This record gives sequence, C-alpha cells and structure tokens, in this order.
Amino acid sequence: MRKDIINHRDINLILFFNCRIIFFMINIYSDNYQSILKYLKNIEVNLNNVLFITGNFNIRDNDWDLTYPHHSTSANILIEIANSFNLEISFPVNWVPTRYLNNPNDSNSVINFMLFQVNSEEINTHYILPHLCHSSNHALLTVVIIIKEKFI
Repeated sequence: MRKDIINHRDINLILFFNCRIIFFMINIYSDNYQSILKYLKNIEVNLNNVLFITGNFNIRDNDWDLTYPHHSTSANILIEIANSFNLEISFPVNWVPTRYLNNPNDSNSVINFMLFQVNSEEINTHYILPHLCHSSNHALLTVVIIIKEKFI
C-alpha cells in the first residue's frame, strides 16, 4: 500500500514487482457525488505502469452497462482519467450485473468494473462472480495476473 503517493481514504494504491518491473493496482470507491473522480482529475500524480483500476465507480453508463440506455457526463471524466493512465475499459468474460438490489422495482446494474492497461501482457480479462456476494450486494470481480518470472 502506497499512501505516500496517493493518500485518500477511498483509494488503495498497491504496488508489486513482476520481472523486476514495478506495477500499480488501484482500487477505488466513488460516492454518488463522484468525489473521487474530481480528486483524481485534479491531483498531479505521475504513475507509470498502472496495470488496472477497479472498484465501485457508482456510475451507470451504456459504455459498460448493456442494459442502461443513457450516457453519463461522469463517465467522460472517468475515461479521461483512464486515458491519462493508459487504461481502457475491460469487458468481463461473463457479462452480468455487479450490483444487485433487493427492491424488485429497481434494476440491477454495472457500477463495479475494471480498467486495464492497454495491450497489457500481464492481464487481458476478468471475471464477475455474482454467486460470492453473500455479505454484500456487490459481485466479486477477479483478475488473473500473469507472473513472468519466479524469484527465490
């Protein structure tokens, strides 16, 4: 965890080494006001090798939610941030909602998703595991990171 690089209660910045190269993973939570997007857009942080950003973005948009008919201006900000880290939206192997609501009048949605490094050799897809959301109404997202070299 690298709080010395980004110190925000709703951001977890994790680094790891793969083949002697430093990579970063970022997990975020964005509230309904998109405070974290405003924060990320306004800070000056120079991170190379962000492998992926994941989390609860709290943004419904037809770019990643195939059942949602609208486009959000917050999605534009998120895509701008993703582009600054050389990331793009990753579409899961199994497209299913990532947030499940108890109210039958509300529709399930995709507000949790992943942004991957463009042309990454370390990752290329992710999975959604909705059957593992017993203690939450959010599905678990998983990714496999390919380790290129084993160190002893």
